[in-house]
Amino acid sequence: MGSTAAGDGAAAAGRGGWLASLLGPFRGGERDRAPERGERRFRLVEAGHPIPPGAVVSRVASEGADIRAARWPAPDGGAAPGTVLICTGRSEFIEKYLFVVAELRARGFAVVIFDWRGQGLSQRPLGDAHKGHVDRFSDYEGDLLAVVDQVVEPFCPKPLFGLAHSMGGAIALNAAADHPGLFRRLVLSAPMVEIARLPFAGTARAVARLCRHGGLARSFVPGGRGRSLLFRAFESNLLTSDEARYRVSLDHVAVEPRLALGAPTLGWLHAAFGAMAQLHAPDYPERMTTPVLAVVPGADRVVEPRATERLVSRLRASRVVTVPGSRHEVLMEQDCFRQQFWAAFDAFVPGSG
Repeated sequence: MGSTAAGDGAAAAGRGGWLASLLGPFRGGERDRAPERGERRFRLVEAGHPIPPGAVVSRVASEGADIRAARWPAPDGGAAPGTVLICTGRSEFIEKYLFVVAELRARGFAVVIFDWRGQGLSQRPLGDAHKGHVDRFSDYEGDLLAVVDQVVEPFCPKPLFGLAHSMGGAIALNAAADHPGLFRRLVLSAPMVEIARLPFAGTARAVARLCRHGGLARSFVPGGRGRSLLFRAFESNLLTSDEARYRVSLDHVAVEPRLALGAPTLGWLHAAFGAMAQLHAPDYPERMTTPVLAVVPGADRVVEPRATERLVSRLRASRVVTVPGSRHEVLMEQDCFRQQFWAAFDAFVPGSG
């Protein structure tokens, strides 16, 4: 196992179907408790999956929340072609991506990854820690910028590349447009540009807006609960066809139940609709100058592949690669699908491999 150490944060702190899969774990498993205070939660959880050596775990101060982040230097102390910042999806956490970290380091990169506020072992905003809540997606963007400021800038080699999945893709796309030059290039895995097969989308947006402004922002979405869906049968999942990788999250939650997250709130849903709407704004292509590679799973039933294709077609120096047969989490898929992702990544990101 790799080693972990707290320190970067202290050193730099002063600077039903488609819906269930997108919104993450709802049922089954054991109810976790609110994250404890102190350094114990700013560590990596060991659950029988290798932790790449050299990890440094940090507490990052973001406005209104303490964020757990981890960084790895370039392998063998060599000169890196840059740093890859991983932006995870909703309900995910650092440990799910440990083998992705290893694959990036095998390509020579330094790597940084973190838990969004309200997820993993980062600070959760509500007394009920099982609720996936955020007041606005710009809070997530603040988390990303705080990690860049307090971990990437002082400790990691340039340039910075982004690797973002699902919800993380929507956040990274908006952050890149708001802050030109943040990423040299941005690689997206099934970005949350539009929810797949959403019936009566306009009505759903209106209901979420009314509920938020009607004092129900912190209530679960209809049908949502605080119990984890990570223990649902593999056969019924929409995320991956690889059972071993599907169980990686389950293994970690069994060791550390506080990693689990329940359904999102109506406030989260309203904020998510707002973030996606920004991507479809007429002026978005003019503001977005970062080259983008979007890897689209051909069998995605969580986010809408065609919406991603339409968005990226409007962006300069950007491209879409479709992986036929892959489900939503292409990075957690069978090797035959993942190899296509990494081939596209290597061709797009300078210095990879």
